[in-house]
Amino acid sequence: MDLTGTLTRADLAEALHHEVGLSRADSAKLVEQVLTHMCEALANGENVKISGFGSFILRDKGERVGRNPKTGVEVPIAPRRVLTFRASQMMRDRIVAAG
Repeated sequence: MDLTGTLTRADLAEALHHEVGLSRADSAKLVEQVLTHMCEALANGENVKISGFGSFILRDKGERVGRNPKTGVEVPIAPRRVLTFRASQMMRDRIVAAG
């Protein structure tokens, strides 16, 4: 993992290289394939569930009225689809234990 505390694609590929023994090129390709598959599923309206990790869930939000905090003027917010992540209980337990 890099020094900023953010796990990157390169970090995942490097972990595959060290732990599984794939070449660096094959590791990077595998990470890209998994992420591409997840993105395509979400773009097609499917939720993505990874057991022991969590779920990426699509939600449709209806139109609503918002308010500009600076001016106080009410403005309509268009309906949209949003992506949420819900960590599995196993993941939440691990985060608390690492705490």
